Amino acid sequence: MLEARDLSKRYDGAQAPALDRLNLTVNPGEVFCLLGPNGSGKTTTVNLFLGFLDATEGQALVCGIDSAKDPLGARAKLAYIPETVMLYGALTGLENLAYFTEVSGAPAPPASLLPLLLAAGLPEEAATRPVRFYSKGMRQKVGVAIALARRAQALLLDEPTSGLDPLAANEFAALVEKLRRDGMAILMVTHDLFLAKQCGTRIGVMAGGRLARVFDAGDVDHLGLERAYLDLFRTGAAA
Repeated sequence: MLEARDLSKRYDGAQAPALDRLNLTVNPGEVFCLLGPNGSGKTTTVNLFLGFLDATEGQALVCGIDSAKDPLGARAKLAYIPETVMLYGALTGLENLAYFTEVSGAPAPPASLLPLLLAAGLPEEAATRPVRFYSKGMRQKVGVAIALARRAQALLLDEPTSGLDPLAANEFAALVEKLRRDGMAILMVTHDLFLAKQCGTRIGVMAGGRLARVFDAGDVDHLGLERAYLDLFRTGAAA
C-alpha cells in the first residue's frame, strides 16, 4: 500500500539531506511506526507520501501510484491525521464529517455518518455537539471517521497521541489496532516508544535522514526497544 523507493529529499542550502535513500514498505494490515528525534526525516517522509514536497530522488508510492506524478490519485487512496486535526468548531461532529467527505469528492450517505463516527469511537451524544467543545482525542476520532468514510486504503499518522491523556491514548491505540485488523496499511510517526510497541507490527528508527534500524514488534519488548533506541544515539551509530 505504501512504498518508498530510494526516497531522498535535499533542501537548497542544506549540508545534509533531510531524507537519504529511504526504502520501506507498509503492507495491508500492517502498522509501521517511525521513531526518531526531531529533524531525523520522519515528517519529511509523510509529506513526500502526501505529495506536499517534491522528492530530490526516488519515489513515494501509494497503492502503486507515484505521489509526485499523480498527487490527487495518490491522496484518493490515503487519509492523513496530523498531530492536531483541524475541524470547524461551530459545526457538529456529524456536520464536519459530512462537509469533509463532500469536499474530498467522496460524499457519504447521510445515514452512514453516525455509524462511521461510532465506529471511530466517538460517543453518540457527542456527534450532535459543536466540535469546539471536543477534546483533542474526540477530534482525532472524527479524523478517523473521515478516513473510514473515504474508504482509505492507507493511513498516515503524525504524532497522533501527542497531548492526549493516557486513557485517550489507549483508546486511540485500540482504534489503530482495529483499522489494522480491517486491512488498512498504517504509517505512524511518533516519539512515543511505548505507543510504537503497543501499536506497531514493525518499528523503524530514523536518524540523520536514514532508516537506521528496523524491528519486528514481536521480537523486542519495550525495555529492549528503549535500550536499542538510546544506544543508537549515545554511540553515534546513526551517523
